[in-house]
Amino acid sequence: MRRVLHTIIALIAIFVATEVVAQNVATERRVPLADPYILLHDDTYYAYGTHSRNGIECYTSNDLKYWKYEGLALHKKDSYGEKWFWAPEVYYLNGRFYMYYTAQERICVATADSPKGPFKQVEKVPMLPDQHTIDNTLFIDDDGTPYIFYVHIKKGFRIKMAELERDLMTIKQSSIKTCIAPSQKWEKVGGKVNEGPSIIKHKGIYYMFYSGNGYISKNYGIGYATATNIRGPWAKSKENPILQLPGNLVGTGHGAPFYDKKGNMHYVFHAHNNREKIHPRHMYISRMAIKRSGKEYYPIISSNYRTPKVVKE
Repeated sequence: MRRVLHTIIALIAIFVATEVVAQNVATERRVPLADPYILLHDDTYYAYGTHSRNGIECYTSNDLKYWKYEGLALHKKDSYGEKWFWAPEVYYLNGRFYMYYTAQERICVATADSPKGPFKQVEKVPMLPDQHTIDNTLFIDDDGTPYIFYVHIKKGFRIKMAELERDLMTIKQSSIKTCIAPSQKWEKVGGKVNEGPSIIKHKGIYYMFYSGNGYISKNYGIGYATATNIRGPWAKSKENPILQLPGNLVGTGHGAPFYDKKGNMHYVFHAHNNREKIHPRHMYISRMAIKRSGKEYYPIISSNYRTPKVVKE
């Protein structure tokens, strides 16, 4: 009788454990972020992106595989604008966190003491109040000079840049210039668009990664341009696009390079919900590297992507 009882107890334990695992698997879902950006700070990954109507969401992870929802890092009550909170990027500078993002088709910047927020605009005013602009990204050169790159969407989507004042928020108006505009055939299949810039520097060469086509197009993709001077001229690669329609994904684009805890380079990007439905878009991660061929260096983004998951706790 005692053996039978032990057997029953063991079977119950196995059943319960199986149910817990099944529930965890059942609650896994893709990370619903478009225009994603990943910050590594104090051994934790923070992901931000476009999704909520009320502001900018934040997720955290220890391994890039499983993510926890942390709520809104930025709420619209603390920002300029009432809608269209898009494309955030977060940097840790001077002991504070700076979020560069879009609100109501205006580029903005907010600050916080924590990567989870709450981020707030000191003054609820866009960086360029009178211009329709989106997708601002920060780049600080080796000499410490800060630059902002962004997309001007009036009369065509083209990428511009400008130098910032030392406050990292104020644009030097006299330094504004255009970097690139839609010019390659692949960029014009689904709308004439260049957007979602991000900048890195390698071996003295500046690399600008950007998206081509409109985001609703299945042919949305990633290309890059290079320059020997941060102010240009920028030359688009003949190898573009370097990421487009990988695996079963469509509408792949608007991401950013980042390094993991071991110093490996990755590229985070979004794709459409599926081949028939655009929204909600989801976050994906691919390995990335700058390779050498002769005297030339060129970036590679793997088409073998990882699908991050959110697991309900």
